[in-house]
Amino acid sequence: MANVEQVQPKKGPSLVIQLAMLLVMTGAAIGMGWVSGGYLKQGETPAPVPAAPENAGKAEKPGEAGKAGAGPTLVQLAPITTNLASPSDVWIRLEASVLYDAPQAPEVTEQIHQDLLAFVRTMKLHQIEGASGYQHLKADLDERAALRSGGHVKQILVRTMLLE
Repeated sequence: MANVEQVQPKKGPSLVIQLAMLLVMTGAAIGMGWVSGGYLKQGETPAPVPAAPENAGKAEKPGEAGKAGAGPTLVQLAPITTNLASPSDVWIRLEASVLYDAPQAPEVTEQIHQDLLAFVRTMKLHQIEGASGYQHLKADLDERAALRSGGHVKQILVRTMLLE
């Protein structure tokens, strides 16, 4: 059996070589990041500037009301704060916005808000756990809002969802 003192520890590369390799690898990472950033940036196109409406400043004819602002509209809903169905001591605060295909009456937004509130009160905690639970919740909210609005809601955007 060999003495511990006689066993020579294996020497690795020197500190200078390790630092040189670190600098080479860092330089390669920076170069690859710069090249891939340039590649991704070349496919971008600037956002189009909206053209001024042709009828800007002109009075609308009777019956043409609402045509000037036809386009996607984002409306923020009042926060929904309620307890869940099970466990009933868990509370949820949901802040969301509604994306309409065209401007809608405030009554439609209020009906959607009340419908979503009623729906959230029936949820159970295990239904919204995890990423797939959130996706199912989002799909259910989108479907209910689209039905309530007659298909004018394109998407419900969940801004915050807090469970306590």
